[in-house]
Amino acid sequence: MGVLRDAPTTNPPAPRRSTRQRKAVLSALHAHGGFASARDLHGALEAGGTAIGLTTVYRTLHALEHTGQVDVIRERTGERRYRPRPPEGHRHYLVCRGCGLSRVVEAETVERWAEDVAETTGFAEVEHTVELTGICVRCHVSPAA
Repeated sequence: MGVLRDAPTTNPPAPRRSTRQRKAVLSALHAHGGFASARDLHGALEAGGTAIGLTTVYRTLHALEHTGQVDVIRERTGERRYRPRPPEGHRHYLVCRGCGLSRVVEAETVERWAEDVAETTGFAEVEHTVELTGICVRCHVSPAA
């Protein structure tokens, strides 16, 4: 698990219009409680009686990412996993490579650095990627003594 693609340091584009599918995907994402794949969300929606295509779920998640409404990590397999972005902005996470457990980590230094790089280079819409993975306490197997 692990690559988090952050939103640009400038304001994200305005959200697109609210649709039934967007509301359903957002609801499923909030109900999931952690990072979820498009397939996870599609399965939860279908199990809950919402008829929605997997392509629509992918398209909706892509739009939510584009508008800065979700944080995204990429697993080692390349699959993207999504989590609702809190109102105060994107977060950085430490993600367990075993079970996918995620913990928010403070990264003010990274944010200041990205802003400084943008300012000193004159670049606009600078994005950054931070990868923090490890093995959580539950998944860690102590070596034999």
